[in-house]
Amino acid sequence: MHIETIDHIGIRVADLDRAMAFYELFGFKVVHKADNDPVAVVKNAEDVELNLVFNANDDNGGENILMDIPTKYPGFTHVAFRVNSILETVETLRAHKIHITQGPVKFGRDGHVSVFVRDPDHNTIEFRGREEDLSAIGGVATYENEN
Repeated sequence: MHIETIDHIGIRVADLDRAMAFYELFGFKVVHKADNDPVAVVKNAEDVELNLVFNANDDNGGENILMDIPTKYPGFTHVAFRVNSILETVETLRAHKIHITQGPVKFGRDGHVSVFVRDPDHNTIEFRGREEDLSAIGGVATYENEN
């Protein structure tokens, strides 16, 4: 068996319209809604596919149980999207008043810089690009493990 690439990423959300208001900012559009499941297939111009599963229980008190509570459960903690420019990404996030929860931050020595945000359902999204001059937006922090 040989895995060639990721086909799609499933993200559970509580409200499809609210989720789409967020994901549309990054170029995603609904291309199909399943007839037999609460699933919307969304894609961007580069054919990156998300399956928004819109049946989430919305009583989590504003927390992501995989990221925000002290007990650590198994599961996918975040999705990372490669972007062409961290500077443009940060400018877009700020223009749309999307709170950056971490970053810009550099992990290790691989020349990549990331910023993290939360979608309306508190799912963690990472935008990752190559290191560039970010002095206009305050520079880049280097990740330090706090544990």
